[in-house]
Amino acid sequence: MKSRMRNPAMILPDVMAPMQALGKVTETALPEKLRGLVHMRASQLNGCAFCLELHTKSHTDETPQRMLTVAAWRDSPFFTDAERAALALTEAITLIAEDGVPDDVWDEAKRHFDERQLAALVLHATLVNVWNRVNVATRQVAGTGW
Repeated sequence: MKSRMRNPAMILPDVMAPMQALGKVTETALPEKLRGLVHMRASQLNGCAFCLELHTKSHTDETPQRMLTVAAWRDSPFFTDAERAALALTEAITLIAEDGVPDDVWDEAKRHFDERQLAALVLHATLVNVWNRVNVATRQVAGTGW
């Protein structure tokens, strides 16, 4: 496999700082493990092997059971109710053209997260989708890092 081009964020380096700054903001509102699950699930749905490989390595505090079953989180006993709500919201945001974000998904997330956390969750899932779309469009190769 060969990428179509270097990562656009490397070609236009002024893009990297704002993207990283947005990521930093969500770090203060959401636990690292939750951000990792959101990143993994969105990347799975988007078929972003680059992000899946990169973030699998960076989330060494996560258990193999959870890493291997996040794609089937609805049928896995390894996730909390709050994590399930975050994963459902992540899926709705990632697949937004299918059904938008249904009220029941939003309401369940709202039960588990305060307004600041919910804002961070929406922004984090959206940012992951941006990275996924850049990487998939340009066929960034898993295992090549930055």
